Formats: sequence, C-alpha cells, structure tokens
Amino acid sequence: MDFNVRKLATDAGIFFSRAVQFTEEKLGQAEKTELDAHFENLLSRADCTKNWTEKIYRQTEVVLQPNPGARIEEFLYEKLDRKVPPRPTNGEILGQFMLEAAKEFGSGTPYGSTLIKVGDCQRRLGGAEREFLQTSSISFLIPLRNFLEGDWRTISRERKLLENRRLDLDACKARVKKAKAAETKAGAVPDFQETRPRNYVLSASASALWNEELDKAEHELRVAQTEFDRQAEVTRLLLEGISSTHVNHLRCLCEFVEAQAMYYSQCHKYMLELQRELGRWLCIRFHSCPIVNALHSSPSVNIEEVQPPASGTRKAKVLYDYDAADSSELSLRADELITVYTVPGMDSDWLIGERGNQKGKVPVTYLELLS
Repeated sequence: MDFNVRKLATDAGIFFSRAVQFTEEKLGQAEKTELDAHFENLLSRADCTKNWTEKIYRQTEVVLQPNPGARIEEFLYEKLDRKVPPRPTNGEILGQFMLEAAKEFGSGTPYGSTLIKVGDCQRRLGGAEREFLQTSSISFLIPLRNFLEGDWRTISRERKLLENRRLDLDACKARVKKAKAAETKAGAVPDFQETRPRNYVLSASASALWNEELDKAEHELRVAQTEFDRQAEVTRLLLEGISSTHVNHLRCLCEFVEAQAMYYSQCHKYMLELQRELGRWLCIRFHSCPIVNALHSSPSVNIEEVQPPASGTRKAKVLYDYDAADSSELSLRADELITVYTVPGMDSDWLIGERGNQKGKVPVTYLELLS
C-alpha cells in the first residue's frame, strides 16, 4: 500500500486551517459567506425529513418486531448478506402448543376439542401476522431505509463538500482583502525625505510584489467562487429532490396502512368465526346436557306472560346467528339490534329478548350489551 507522506501532511494542514477558520467564524472573528433564504429553507426541510424518517423507521421496527434480540439478529444477517432464517410467530407457536396439548388431553374431551379449535385459530392468526410483517417490510421499511442509507448519504456528502467549498471561498476572500491592504500600504509616499530615493525603490518593489500577490489571490478567488457556485447548484438540486421523497414516502405509508387494515380485518374475521364456532358448540352441549336442561327449566318462565319492566331494559347488538331450540327462545341474526331485560328466577346466562312483536329467551354470550 502506497503511503504518501506529503499528501498526508497537506491534507492535515488543510483540515487544521479549515478547523481554525470554522472556529473563528463561530466566534465572530472571520467573515462567512451566507446562503440565500431559499437554500437555508431547503437545508432545514432536508434535516427535518431525515430526523423524522429515522424516528419513524426505528419505531416501526419496534412495532413490527418488539423483540430487540430478534432485531439485532436480523441486522447481523443483513450485514453479512445472508438470508434470515424463517422464524415462527408467537401466534403460530401458541397454536402449536395448544394442538399438542389437545393430543395429550384427548381430542374427544371438551377441553381437548376446544384446544384444537382455538389452536387452529391461533395458527391462522400467526400466519396472517407473518404476511403482514413481510408486506410492511417490503412496502414501508425498505423504502425508508433506502432513503436513509442512499439518498441521504449522498446529500450529506455533497453538503459537506459545499461547506468545504465555502470555507475555501472565504479563505480566498480574506487573502484578497489582505493583499489589497498590503498593496495600498506599500504604495504610500515615504515619510522620510532624506531617504526618499532608497525608500522609493523599496516601496516600488514591494508594491509590485503585492500587486502580483493580489492578482494571484483574485484568480484563486474566481476559481473558488466558480467551484462554490457549481457545488451549491448540485446540492440545491439534491435538496429540492426531497419533495419527490415525500411523495414516495406518502405512497409507502398508504401501502403500510392498507397492509395493517387487511391484517386486522383477517384477525377480526378469524376471531368472529372462532367465537361463533365456540358459541354454537357450547350451546349444543348446553342443550344436550340433561342436568343443565333440568336446571335451566326448573324455574319455568312463561314467555307469553312475561312483561318488560318499567325500567331496566337495554339495547343489545347480536354478535352472530342463533337458531332457537324451542318456542320459548328467540332466533337471532348477526348485527341486528334487540331489546333485552331479565326477570326474577331466570338463569343469569339468559335474557328475555324482544324484536317487534316477537319475544323469547336469548343467550347472553351471543349479545353485545349497549349502554
């Protein structure tokens, strides 16, 4: 490997000079070329975009993968350019445990058969979660990360280069100012008349030298100004591209919301199906059990003679369909609203429901009581 000491020393000197100049600017001891208001607004907007994109990205990672150990593992696999091994979701693991427990307890037992139903639902919920995580990562996380690791790095690099060009420009301005002051001083008339011939010669020589130095400094200033203007234009175009970045992130955000809506809709559907299946299963077992039927019918209630109380009636929303087992019950249809109330001596798992002129007992588990 080549090691250029001269280049290293030159770079170190430039770095030190710029550091001193930057410090003097902060202390108000040196002039600074200010950017126009539009450019400053672009810089502020870019910084705001970067900061909030980074926060949203990090927090979305936490929402999608709450386990910090799993996030670190995925990060390491990504840096090693290796595929992340498939990992079951918590819902899938829970569902598998329930299914294995059902085998131990016996699928023919009430508890075992219920574990099978719930376990299968949990596995479907876990599968829906897996699809949601994959979709969200592709449509939302990856575009945000690409901006932070790609576009923003390019913007940062060009901004740093622009800052160096500005420091070089201000240094050239300072040299021109210094050369002009020295040339003016060298061209002044000597004060001592007795030494005028010698002073005149020295003054003319010094004036010529400073005039040459001034020409050189002004040339360097023109070059520095050109490089600064060119770099400012490049940086400005990149900063104005933040608007298109916002448009892209908006599209990704909408896709993320759509993925969330689909995921929660699937979960709601699976849970309603499970509730309906468990409700029917419990209802069948409830009516097929002689002891429960005897307890249920022991305090006989004549539905025709039941009158609603003066106060205490409530509205209820039907969660899912229910077919009446006999004439004392009221059939229900999902999502309809009925009036319900209780009467003395009635089982706490049942209410009297009314729909228009129809009246009958309804199971509480099929209702959502409204305030």
